[in-house]
Amino acid sequence: MNPANLVSYRWNTVVDQSELNQVALRTILDNATKSIRQRGEFHFVLAGGDTTRGIYQLLRSIHTDWSAWYIYFSDERCLLTGDQNLNSRMAGEAWFDHVPIPKNQIYVIPVELGASRAAYEYAKTLQSVGVFDLTFLGLGEDGHTASLFPGHEWGSVPGSPDTLAVFDAPKAPQHRVSMSAVRLSHSRQVMFIVSGKSKHMAVAKWRKGDNIPAKAIMPIAGVDVLLESTLLDPLSI
Repeated sequence: MNPANLVSYRWNTVVDQSELNQVALRTILDNATKSIRQRGEFHFVLAGGDTTRGIYQLLRSIHTDWSAWYIYFSDERCLLTGDQNLNSRMAGEAWFDHVPIPKNQIYVIPVELGASRAAYEYAKTLQSVGVFDLTFLGLGEDGHTASLFPGHEWGSVPGSPDTLAVFDAPKAPQHRVSMSAVRLSHSRQVMFIVSGKSKHMAVAKWRKGDNIPAKAIMPIAGVDVLLESTLLDPLSI
């Protein structure tokens, strides 16, 4: 691994999904407590996918000042309102439909408008938002994160827009909206949540320094990667 990457990444291992959920939960609570104490607000970007569902469910029972929480989404699929595969619906059913976060502080990407319009509108929403306090991201088998896919635009160069409309995603649905790599990196802490044997190759490529989308996310403070310890085992030939 490139020595610079050793400084930029903190690889935090757990034994299984249960421990991963607990460590992620503590990370959220620590960030929320610190952010609310110091700034009176907690701005949290959510990752979609099944890996985070259990984490969000655990958040139902915590004690916090929910009125200080502001929720955003790293990406969303362009699907009909209420579709079971929407990241916002998953997070709502698992967590924030059960707690008193003010509805106007949950910033859902308006994908019912179509990718182009939704990306435009969400970019306007983000204009008034400064640095995110905590950003959760997942990792796909191909190294994608949010809806930033290999061989596609990632919005990783300075001056990139905050959001990207995606029309040709390599997995269904093809139309999506994603925060750009630049905007996702504008966070006090970024944590990737990675589990499942299918992610082994993607993790190996990432640690080797391959140019996968996940590598484009790099806040000033570096990146935390929370993953099952077996994903760091050498790949069998």
